[in-house]
Order: sequence, then structure tokens, then C-alpha cells
Amino acid sequence: MKKKISALMLLSLLSVVLLSGCTSDQPASVALRSDESPNKLVANQPAQETDAKRIGASEDNKVELYAIKESKNGIEGATLAVNGQQKDFDWEIPDMGTQPQVFYTDLTGDGQEEAVIIIQTGRGTGLDMYDIHVINAEDLSEISIQSYEDIVAEQIESNVAKNGDDTLAISVKTQGKEYNFNYGFDPAPDYHQDRLYFGGVVVYSLENQKIKLNLPGSVGVSPHYVSDFNVTYKFDRAGNQFIVDQIEFEPVEI
Repeated sequence: MKKKISALMLLSLLSVVLLSGCTSDQPASVALRSDESPNKLVANQPAQETDAKRIGASEDNKVELYAIKESKNGIEGATLAVNGQQKDFDWEIPDMGTQPQVFYTDLTGDGQEEAVIIIQTGRGTGLDMYDIHVINAEDLSEISIQSYEDIVAEQIESNVAKNGDDTLAISVKTQGKEYNFNYGFDPAPDYHQDRLYFGGVVVYSLENQKIKLNLPGSVGVSPHYVSDFNVTYKFDRAGNQFIVDQIEFEPVEI
């Protein structure tokens, strides 16, 4: 009888050990709060070891940029890794011979750094174009930046007229100031142009924790740049976006 009881006790003990081992091997479940978006959790997934090609990094390596897909024309999509979190973006990075510029600096003035990516998108005779992206380092959301097209439409007025001596009379109004100057020759005498053109040169940079934009105005079919507009952005906290603060204008001397 004692042997039978001992056998039953041994079987019971083995069952407890086996059940406890199975339980310890199960992964812990993570509850999703009702106010959390599944997309947000996926977007901010922890950075994983990857064989993807690194195409840029900040000086301190806290921000890294990786190519998602490479083609003969450049890169289609990029993974941004910031302080152990990562997110994919559908940025196109043409093969311009220059790597993206990557920064980690406080542009909003809240004491927290943002990731900044500047990408060259066009280059050629009379052409030099860039895009800029500013990313909140906490949730990897992109902060809006007022486009150069909106700046021209809302804050720059210009007029181009032909003088009788084959020069151009150009006037500019911006931020309450007016400028008038003559450009020394008409590069396209048979082409009617009544205002400055923009978009051939769009160059973003960072200076003293501010976004800067160099945006020259041009005349002629093949652009002749006759004026420089240097834009400084500021952060609009209420709108969570970067908007124009100052526009400095300077005519180009020939």
C-alpha cells in the first residue's frame, strides 16, 4: 500500500514540474490599450539587426537612414532609425551622386532633438533641388514644413518688364518691403515673362538650429537667376509646423 501511495505522489510531482515548465516557455502577452493605434506600434517598432545598406547617419549615430529598395535610378523608400526605434518612409532618393544629409538637433525649441533628413532630388545645368524632412524623435511622426510653392504664392510678388535698351525692369514685394532693379540684359527677347520663376534652385540647410532655404528667382527659358530669396523658418507650435519667419532679398549683380 505504501508503494502505491509513493508512486501516486511521484506522478503528481512530475505533473506539476512538467506543467510549470510549459508555462514558463510561453511568451508574455501584451495588452493593447484602447487609445493605442496598432499602426503606431508597428511604426515605432524597435530597431532590428538588418543587412540593409546604410545611406546616412548623424554625427553621433543616433539617427541612421537605410535603403529599402535600390534601383538603377536611385532608392525607393527608406527606413529611419532613431534611438532604437524605426519607421519606413516612402521617400524617393534619386541617384544624384550625393548621400542624404542626416542631422539630430533641436529645431522646435523644446529641448528635444529632431531627426532631419535633407535629400538632393535634382541637379543639372541651372538646377539644384533638395527636399527636407523633419521627424519627431519620440513618435517618428513627420513635422510639416511650408513648401516653397506656398511661400511664393503667399509672400512674394514680382513683376518683370522689358526696357527699351534690351534690359529688364524687375520689381519685388515681400514681407512689406518693395525692391526695384534693372537686370543688365534680356536672356530671352522673344519670350514674354511678366514675373519671376522659381523652382530651378531649391536648397535647404540648417544654421543655428534653424531651417534655411535659398530660393533664387529666374528669367528666361533656360533659367538666368536674377535674384536671391533667403528664407528662415520658425516653428509654429500651435500648428505643429515650420513656417516662414523672415525673407531676405538680394538682386544678382552682373
